[in-house]
Amino acid sequence: MPSGMTDEELLAGVQSGAPQAFRMLVEQHMRKVLNICYRFAGDRQDAEDLAQETFAEVHRSIKDFRGECSLSTWVYRIAVSKSLDFLRRNRRQKRRADSEPVKPDFDIADIPAPASGTPEAQLEQKERVRILQAALDSLPKNQRVAFVLSKYDGMSYQEVAALLKTTVPSVESLIHRAKVSLQKKLHKYYRNCL
Repeated sequence: MPSGMTDEELLAGVQSGAPQAFRMLVEQHMRKVLNICYRFAGDRQDAEDLAQETFAEVHRSIKDFRGECSLSTWVYRIAVSKSLDFLRRNRRQKRRADSEPVKPDFDIADIPAPASGTPEAQLEQKERVRILQAALDSLPKNQRVAFVLSKYDGMSYQEVAALLKTTVPSVESLIHRAKVSLQKKLHKYYRNCL
């Protein structure tokens, strides 16, 4: 099978049972699925496990795919769903095990520190990342998910709307409210530091 097939060609191949088509589907979407899962899980191993679960679900459910959205949107929606399920399970297990805080939904610690910066500059960068992470974690879940998918994963508002099964204006509103809230929280923090 030729590489770079369209979603429609991949769908036809996978639904007809061609193993090469499913392999290509995984190859074309793995990076984005891993990024989505990592943004939620915050751990590479967990993200890889979630990506595997995502593609297993895609394989199981592909015959039921009705084409109400693009194949890629459907795959990414499954990744978001698996990631949210993971977070819920994780929270329940942690609550039962102890009363320590639950790990953050998103780990943005992969923001690179200044390459040639001094140790002080690197420490300042780590502190900024920690503060931003705390501000993100304080957002309501729907705002946080929309904001992270748009700003960190580079998805368009249309893609985010399709993943969250909502409208583009709703996504615009969620992201706007997230920005306003983050701006207030971060401004308040930095004003108190001066």
